[in-house]
Amino acid sequence: MSTSAADRPGAIDARPVRHPWRWVALAGIVVVVAMLLSSFLTNERWDFGTALEIMNQTPVLEGLWKGTIIGTLGAMAIGVVGGVLVAIMRLSDNPVLRGTSFIYTWFFRGIPRLVLLAMIGSGVGFLYNELDFGVPFGQQLASLLGLRTDFTFFTLDVNQFSSTLLAGIVGLGLSEAAYMAEIARAGIISVDKGQTEAAQALGMSRGQTMRRIVLPQAMRVIVPPTGNETIAMVKDTSLLSAIPVITELFYQTRAIGTRTLQIMPSFVAVTAWYLIVGSVLMVGQYYLEKRFGRGFGAPGATRRVARPAGAGGA
Repeated sequence: MSTSAADRPGAIDARPVRHPWRWVALAGIVVVVAMLLSSFLTNERWDFGTALEIMNQTPVLEGLWKGTIIGTLGAMAIGVVGGVLVAIMRLSDNPVLRGTSFIYTWFFRGIPRLVLLAMIGSGVGFLYNELDFGVPFGQQLASLLGLRTDFTFFTLDVNQFSSTLLAGIVGLGLSEAAYMAEIARAGIISVDKGQTEAAQALGMSRGQTMRRIVLPQAMRVIVPPTGNETIAMVKDTSLLSAIPVITELFYQTRAIGTRTLQIMPSFVAVTAWYLIVGSVLMVGQYYLEKRFGRGFGAPGATRRVARPAGAGGA
């Protein structure tokens, strides 16, 4: 059925929808940015020169490297490995493993990290002078068997250990594992069950299925919140002063500010270092998300358009 040119609709004179409030918001943002720039350039109390000198002092750099960077890497290593293990326990069919993982996450998610570190630094040493690691009731068992050993593998001096950087890393890592467990559990259950069934049909064990099939696909869901947790851990290393650990970035800058009465420049220095470390981690998180997100709704993917029946073409 043919249609004449007169029956066809004419050109549509469409006008875009106006958004006046966008311009109002833009004007407000410009005003706020101008006020901040004016404050930075005209208020000498910021004292950026002194802040730059504080940033480059040896105690601050040592605190940045040992307390912040090493503390973050160590705590996140414990948190990620422990979180994956706790998540697998939470998804297990064994009720004992499920109950243990629930109690672990309930306990460490319910305690503020500052309180936990303060308890490790002061309370544990008060309760135990030494901790013996070995077979439970080793002395009684040795006496029954007529042996001289007490089945103790090694002894830990709690008073010395509780004030070290390693104690702070362990405390932060145990706390982080509780949060990483929920992140890993969300990633694992996001993988279709058919993937597990197919792997088991090929003869893979549960461990092989988890390592080779489930976890690689779950990384797409796990990586973004893990990056956020890593950046948050950089800031949480400032809580290591509760141990107390003095080789830490915030502790050193605050000590310099208190000693020299340059309070604001010390805050500017520590803020700048946290922003630098956080920015580097954000860039790394972006590329990790891009790598593990390949093939999942990637923009620019080519689509095949089906041709109608009888359509020709060269």
